[in-house]
Amino acid sequence: MFHIVLFEPEIPPNTGNVIRLCANTGAALHLIKPLGFRLDDKSLQRSGLDYHDLASVKVHANFDDCLRELNASRLIAVETSGARSYDNIQFQAGDAFMFGSETRGLPDSVLTRVGRENSVFIPMRRQSRSINLSNSVALVVYEAWRQISFAGAGVNAP
Repeated sequence: MFHIVLFEPEIPPNTGNVIRLCANTGAALHLIKPLGFRLDDKSLQRSGLDYHDLASVKVHANFDDCLRELNASRLIAVETSGARSYDNIQFQAGDAFMFGSETRGLPDSVLTRVGRENSVFIPMRRQSRSINLSNSVALVVYEAWRQISFAGAGVNAP
């Protein structure tokens, strides 16, 4: 399936929502420290509801540790300054989607290592600054999953 990488996430409910998304899509979640919350945070658990046991969540000490885990995956940075729209790329099973923290996005050092050609943005109105992190993750994951014909989905799949 896919990998979702949250680089230094800060807001527990966003990560909780992404955990729930991962449980429902089969994507694996990778969290890169430092985290802006504890994994036993009540608001994280509330937003993830009872999906924590159904999702694969790995915590990495730093970006390099995460890269070692994802060694065979194509990295795609999702950032407001991305090179092309997220719907203008051919996704493939095993891709890893990287999202920055809610207040800072992805640092230039990470974007450089991923490569500008491997970055996408989500279209929005010109005066807007950004889209909520968990909403952004959902948009990209569902577009990627749609492109691979919802492989692994249950009875509600086309």
